Amino acid sequence: MLEGKAMIKETDMPEKMQTHAMDSASQALDLYDVSDCILIAAHIKKEFDKRYGGGWQCVVGSNFGCFFTHTKGTFVYFALGTLNFLIFKGSSS
Repeated sequence: MLEGKAMIKETDMPEKMQTHAMDSASQALDLYDVSDCILIAAHIKKEFDKRYGGGWQCVVGSNFGCFFTHTKGTFVYFALGTLNFLIFKGSSS
């Protein structure tokens, strides 16, 4: 497991779901090299799709920008180690 604690930067996600996001990220970092952001993101997305239904998006990296619309209560952005994690469920509006 990656040493250190995740730091939430922004969220509107329920606390239990936030914990699942950080646990999924930590698990992915145990399974994949920190440089393989695509596999890390895919792992987290699959975890969220399985538990909360389809439509989740996940972005992982050390430097990225984004602009998106999300379903209320489904957004979290946090840092763990040298990586940032953005998880949200898309919205049609």
